[in-house]
Amino acid sequence: MMLSASSAPLLRPSYSFPYRTLSAFPTFGEFLIQKKITLQHCLCSNLKDCREQNGYLHYEENLKNRRRLLIFLFSTGLVPTLPSFGKTKVKSPYDEKRLLEQNRRIQKENNAPDDFPSFVREGFDVKVLASENYIKCDSGLVYRDFEVGEGDSPKSGQQVIFHYVGYNESGRRIDSTYLQGTPARIRMGTNGLVPGFEEGIRDMKPGGKRRIIIPPELGPPVGPSTFFSSKQFEVFDVELLSIQDCQRRTILAFYSDVICN
Repeated sequence: MMLSASSAPLLRPSYSFPYRTLSAFPTFGEFLIQKKITLQHCLCSNLKDCREQNGYLHYEENLKNRRRLLIFLFSTGLVPTLPSFGKTKVKSPYDEKRLLEQNRRIQKENNAPDDFPSFVREGFDVKVLASENYIKCDSGLVYRDFEVGEGDSPKSGQQVIFHYVGYNESGRRIDSTYLQGTPARIRMGTNGLVPGFEEGIRDMKPGGKRRIIIPPELGPPVGPSTFFSSKQFEVFDVELLSIQDCQRRTILAFYSDVICN
């Protein structure tokens, strides 16, 4: 079917291309560049769909602007931060009593000797509880004499012969020369002993028996290459047997050693 030139023109729907211009001028300062955002033309069949699509695009763009604003404020420190309140652990007498009873129960299971000191440990904080028979030195060393002995105390360069039994905080025996069957021999003043141990026997006399409580500051070094794996108090029961004088001798001008008798 042919249409003549004089026929009425066909009516075609005309679509408009709406666009919207947004200016970003935040209240806190002009840090965002003003830009024009042309929204996409919504190909919709009716005006209601176009309005819904345009509203979604507008919401999404506002959300992006808010995110940029928050990132800027936090990066520049303009947003005040809320004070943080750390929880401070308060030591209660109940917890200390519970730890003390636990330590004594473990010591009893390990057959700790009589009048053995108790240790209340909370992390790296340790409290030593001992009877009034113990004496505390300014260095932190604690000791008790069971027998004083007779004679002179050892001096630097002299050799001391003694038996000892070593315990940890739980009362477990970690070493003993009695079980080995041979007393220990060491020269004083040669850094051959743990600092706290040498300080503990420095004023002992032959025949004396003493219990020494060595704090970690005066104890042995710790690490994988040593016998001790952590910073703990060490307890030693020491019996000083005798003290010997020592002298150095030279052999063939190439070799020298120390003789103690």
